[in-house]
Amino acid sequence: MTAPASGPDNTAERCALWRALHVEVDEAPHVLVDEVGLRLLSPAADWRERPDMAPDTTRGFRAAMVSRARFVEDLVESESARGVDQYVILGAGLDTLAQRRPDLAGRLDVYEVDQPGPQSWKRERLDALGYGVPEYLHLVPVDFEARESWWDGLTAAGFDPRRPALVVSTGVAMYLTREATAATLEQVAKLAPGSTLALSFILPADRIDAADRAGMETSRKGASAAGTPFRSFYAPEDMLALAREAGFRTVEHVPGTELATRYFSTRTDGLRPSSGEDFLVATT
Repeated sequence: MTAPASGPDNTAERCALWRALHVEVDEAPHVLVDEVGLRLLSPAADWRERPDMAPDTTRGFRAAMVSRARFVEDLVESESARGVDQYVILGAGLDTLAQRRPDLAGRLDVYEVDQPGPQSWKRERLDALGYGVPEYLHLVPVDFEARESWWDGLTAAGFDPRRPALVVSTGVAMYLTREATAATLEQVAKLAPGSTLALSFILPADRIDAADRAGMETSRKGASAAGTPFRSFYAPEDMLALAREAGFRTVEHVPGTELATRYFSTRTDGLRPSSGEDFLVATT
């Protein structure tokens, strides 16, 4: 039975709207131009007046979301340039690379793994807006709550584990137990040599800049109120140790501060991403 089209979760919606808000209210050049998510959501006309969209108080959050997305997009580009042609997004939500960058996505097999309900809704919206689901985009519904295997769903959709792949998971690890994240790392570490994993994770409060701790606590409380509580926080050395134990050949910590320098250092409007979310980049 096909799951009902239940729509995206609150986190995916908020991130998509922040990406659109970056284009609308922040000065050019924009770190990422992504208004496709806004079109998919088609929110009420007063969405910009929501407290979680206030341009001044959400500057750091929306900057963090666009820097995260830009980092992943740059990684997709570099991996494609070296011949990797499989791209897996775990917890895809309102990812829009396939719609925004057909020049890049069309060189890949893109596998979006997500819950059945939100993914069914996304398929309907893509069709309604005329994007459709091109041949290179594979929507992989996996009911994580029913403990379905994302790996089984991925291979059933045509993914070839014998060929290198880029696997990305952003904004997901904080909602999972440490054991669930370790299991994902172990599964990805078994991919063909030359595969890469990029996984974002939330730092413990004492590792976050003091100025950003209140904002992170507000996010944590909001997630809990929405029924998706933060379960796990990782010091960078702990995440690197998990990845090494899983069997990756190389592991690297990419701090959010590095992304801030990479994408925002030349800006004159003072826009900078809030701290608190870093990346693990690991290769097989």
